[in-house]
Amino acid sequence: MTRIIVGYAQALDRVVAEAGRHGVRLILSMANNLEAYGGKTQYVKWAWEEGVGLSASNDSFFSDPAIRDYFKVYIKTLLTRKNHLTGVEYRDDPTIMAWELMNEPRCTTDPSGDTLQRWIEEMAAYVKSIDKKHLLTVGSEGFYGPTSPKRKETVNPGEWHDSYGVDFIRNFNVSDIDFGSIHIYPDKWLQLQHAKLDEKLKFVRQWITAHVEDGEKELDKPVLTTEFGLSHATEGFDHSHRDLFYRAVFDIVYESAKQGGAGVGAFVWQLAVERMEEYLDDFAIVPSERPSLRRLIKAQSCRLAKLRQHGEGGGDARRALSACAGLSS
Repeated sequence: MTRIIVGYAQALDRVVAEAGRHGVRLILSMANNLEAYGGKTQYVKWAWEEGVGLSASNDSFFSDPAIRDYFKVYIKTLLTRKNHLTGVEYRDDPTIMAWELMNEPRCTTDPSGDTLQRWIEEMAAYVKSIDKKHLLTVGSEGFYGPTSPKRKETVNPGEWHDSYGVDFIRNFNVSDIDFGSIHIYPDKWLQLQHAKLDEKLKFVRQWITAHVEDGEKELDKPVLTTEFGLSHATEGFDHSHRDLFYRAVFDIVYESAKQGGAGVGAFVWQLAVERMEEYLDDFAIVPSERPSLRRLIKAQSCRLAKLRQHGEGGGDARRALSACAGLSS
């Protein structure tokens, strides 16, 4: 087991080192709400098998003192790890732009949101006690909860938020959290409504706009769309739908960034390369196989880089723009 863990750690070292070599900045997620790669379920199993867990419920990850201590040990180990290739501790590595506490955290056993909120506050403070150099975000999808303004109720996608224990404005209005994050999956979220493409696009615009507004008026923090995707498994799917969907997301983000607003970026879920078929899901795209999407993604990157060139971080922007020569608008 030790050998396996060391192997995984060294593999992550290589990812960070290669990203740095190519000028790529990373947002690294510390855990997964879902069971992929073990997720919070694995922590609960460890505690239960050791006889220290108070419950076998997955949500005990957020409330059980022993499991919270397990997670803190992991956080400290990760942040203070010295990359065996670069000799730089993760907490000091400029290649890492930010940490994400958890991918899509949800605590369905406490729909009030209090349990998850306490966990966010505790873990965010602990991360910052070790690493004050990097940005930190929660990693949630952006659902509004019971303490959100009434006007936000119509923004949520149907019944998806009712029992998740998340609360966007409250969750991100924590002093140790540096920026907001949202996800967008209209195929799944609007499935019960049998939404057509135009209805999905309308939702996307409303979803991003509402959260950008929160970033500006409620949180005074940037908001990143850290995942968005359209499934090819949806009935009636056509590849042109992704072009329209991506453009809708990119245009809203760009207009916000151009005006100095809270919307500052959007990341596709998920990009892949050839011969990675066994790792792909129904949202994945291989840019080389979809030239129109490849051009769209590159155009978005280049126009955001042009905005940055005139502000802070001009050096990074100039390096990014070197790949934009000859790009037609």
